[in-house]
Amino acid sequence: MAEPQDTPARIRAILSEIGAHRVLDIGCGHGALARNLVQAGYDVSGIDPASEAVDAARLAVPEARFEVGGAEQLPFAAESFDACIFLNALHHVPLPLMRGALLEALRVLRPGGEVVIVEPLAEGAFFEVMRPVEDETEMRHAAIRAIDAVLAAGAATGPAPVTYHRPTPVADLDAFVEYLARVDPTRRVLAEAQRETLARLYAAHITVGPNGPELSQPLRLWRLRAAKL
Repeated sequence: MAEPQDTPARIRAILSEIGAHRVLDIGCGHGALARNLVQAGYDVSGIDPASEAVDAARLAVPEARFEVGGAEQLPFAAESFDACIFLNALHHVPLPLMRGALLEALRVLRPGGEVVIVEPLAEGAFFEVMRPVEDETEMRHAAIRAIDAVLAAGAATGPAPVTYHRPTPVADLDAFVEYLARVDPTRRVLAEAQRETLARLYAAHITVGPNGPELSQPLRLWRLRAAKL
């Protein structure tokens, strides 16, 4: 069977494979992934350090439970969840706390559960066009180093990560700026101040896919299980 192409479908396939039901969305943002998983029948909790994001998630997905808090100190008992998910979230954890956040996710897993991590790489067309607005090179590399450190220390095991590409439809430069601003409204001012540079980069990196103009972003997916003591 071919691998699913979009990220939520990949995550749902993993959850189905391990027989998960209770899922923790770490760095849940406004609840987009939580909504997708609730609609698929999962019992979802989410946590995010931004109270405004949690408020939005509660409105968007009333069937799920959301808490304000950091990934490095999860307010849940050990073995509370069948799966924990970091979707484009680990690199937003403060650098000194990334490893602790992974250990916390492993702590709240039931035996046989998995921590699923999806991280954007510091490369690719989308990243290159975004970089003048927000250069996440170091934080993205730090997230990978944190995962490698947890594996090297023997705290977790897992198969080799899978790298795949996410095509993001962006009809024009205005659509790209709008996409960035939806994630973080402060990016709009930064983008408008560098519009000429962004226009040049957009023209250099845009490709045309089945659904029109798009910028590709490579993503990497890890599946971690707590090491048996």
